[in-house]
Amino acid sequence: MDAIINKVAESSLITLNLEEFIHPGERVVYDIKENLFMELILKEKDFRAFIKENDWSVYNGTNVAIINSADAIVPTWAYMLLAGKLEKFAHRYVFGSLEDLEQTLFQEAISKINPEDYRNAKLVIKGCGDKQVSTFAYVEIMHRLLPVASSIMYGEACSTVPLYKKPKA
Repeated sequence: MDAIINKVAESSLITLNLEEFIHPGERVVYDIKENLFMELILKEKDFRAFIKENDWSVYNGTNVAIINSADAIVPTWAYMLLAGKLEKFAHRYVFGSLEDLEQTLFQEAISKINPEDYRNAKLVIKGCGDKQVSTFAYVEIMHRLLPVASSIMYGEACSTVPLYKKPKA
């Protein structure tokens, strides 16, 4: 009787699971609306006192999305002052939504990939998993590795959707 051979395991395919690029830190929204007088006006003196006296260590290791949900104009320097305090504690902070934060985290993680490690590689970008991976991350990984890969597929090694094959020279 012939032995069963796992051809997928023996192939030269490299599987990249983008779930592994998800930063484990907690995601937090900081709404500057809470610092506004009557949710309308930022009082500089009060805001500076808050910035100075607040316990920023609660943001240690977190990823912070800074938003303004109030219908109020907040001066740019206020966000910069806030960022200055978060810098010492938060892993990452952005001005924008949680989705913007997630995109930034993926972009940073993917930018650390050395494309040369994947020169002429046959890649499978894993498509299904337990954690939510944004479409942004899939597009970003293509941007990073398309110039060097021999081929890129999407899905599982046993059932892939071909996306790219390098033309023969």
